[in-house]
Amino acid sequence: MTLAPAPGSPTPPIDIAGGAAEATGRLSPPVVLLDDGFLDLLSQACADIRLDPGERAEASRDWWPLAMVWATEGKVGQVAGAIARPTSTDEVAAVLRLCADARVPVTPAGGRSSVVGGTVPVHGGVLLDLTELSGIEEVDATSGIVQVLAGTFGDAFEDELQAAHGLTVGHWPQSMSLSTVGGWIACRGAGQLSNRYGKIEDIVVGLEVVLADGTVVRTGGQPREAIGPDLTRLFVGAEGTLGVITRAWLQAWPTPHHTARGAWSFPTFSAALDAMRRITQRGAPVAVLRLYDGIESQRNFGELGVEATDNVLLAYDEGDTLMVGAAMAVVDAECAGARRLDDALVERWFGHRNEVSALEALISKGYVVDTMEISAPWSKLDAIYEAAVAAISAVPGTLAASAHQSHSYLTGACLYFTFAAQVAPDEREAYYRAVWDAGTRAVLAEGGSLSHHHAVGLNRARFLPEVLGEGFGVLTSIKAALDPHGICNPGKLGLPDPFGGEAWPGA
Repeated sequence: MTLAPAPGSPTPPIDIAGGAAEATGRLSPPVVLLDDGFLDLLSQACADIRLDPGERAEASRDWWPLAMVWATEGKVGQVAGAIARPTSTDEVAAVLRLCADARVPVTPAGGRSSVVGGTVPVHGGVLLDLTELSGIEEVDATSGIVQVLAGTFGDAFEDELQAAHGLTVGHWPQSMSLSTVGGWIACRGAGQLSNRYGKIEDIVVGLEVVLADGTVVRTGGQPREAIGPDLTRLFVGAEGTLGVITRAWLQAWPTPHHTARGAWSFPTFSAALDAMRRITQRGAPVAVLRLYDGIESQRNFGELGVEATDNVLLAYDEGDTLMVGAAMAVVDAECAGARRLDDALVERWFGHRNEVSALEALISKGYVVDTMEISAPWSKLDAIYEAAVAAISAVPGTLAASAHQSHSYLTGACLYFTFAAQVAPDEREAYYRAVWDAGTRAVLAEGGSLSHHHAVGLNRARFLPEVLGEGFGVLTSIKAALDPHGICNPGKLGLPDPFGGEAWPGA
């Protein structure tokens, strides 16, 4: 069954001082200019080309908090030379083929909700806006497989899937209304109910991808097939550097008909982490297990009587009545030694879980605010929590550093650090780099990962060669084979950049 697509549009993160039309680029790498001859060919490849300066500036930024600081100064990372808005895979292929022939960089973008500069067009060139590739195309309800176009916004996708088909894919990131299906996959995202439904790499069944030379490839599609390496995984998390995702086949579940919830206070963050480990390793896939340290517990739930001595653990599950009952029985047993709190805390979290307005408000007032999420084995989480909070707090200007744990797995979990600072306006970028260096170094030194679900983009690119080690050479070889002219999202993942310069100094 083919369904009518329904395009959405990105949400700007913050006003650009002086207006978008007057915005200038903050980054210094060489910019590839587009002449009239190329623009004529681009218009033949894609019917909808936008050249308005204000539109180009708005499309050239995302939700990277540092770029939001730049916006208060009338700047974006860099301004794309043109926006192409394809409505079909054929148009995507034509644009990429043209850009490869002309050696013009292409930056794929959907909802532009990246918080690490993943959709900043470092060298200008063409901004490939994929949001017209939108809508559910086919649903195999018997098998639980949904075919959806990559530019479909998350909220519209789930609304239609549940209302028309009684299904859910269970992927609920905080950026649900800001992000698209293709963005989830390109950045290997995680939803808030990932304990039950998995991260996006667990949900993806297959992909349609357009390579740099315009070749269209289809990957996956069959349950647990053994036909060589899994090519789907090659593009999941590649952040648009190896090709452009245009379609996805996703695993879906029946819409849940039963829910349960609970909240507890633990005396220490460590004790609560251990309870989460025991719950997970006993095989209870509770959709939500969220733990807040004392600072975040009071910040989020203080008006409900929570104090800074509380380390609040929230649990929520949904699905089949018997399965939910069994999972929550395990939670109750493993939290038996903690103090039970009112379930209203869970309802408060649900009521505020997708709010993003606080970030804009704080940055507009001159603060520097961001989050840093990582993953690590259970055995290392305590040390990482202590080391990273201490390292972030020690950077001059830091006002607060805290953490919560939001995704649990058999072998480990995600820690999500939040920091806020106030420094002189001309010191904000230097502080930002210093605090990210300090926090990341502390995490890596204690055995944690570079990222759990926000991906790499520009902000973490400087760490990737070190983190991947000899594997980075494998990645660069794959990049060279699939994109020999380096046109696909250059400047990202720390990959060699044929257009020259440092994408973000030190990145």
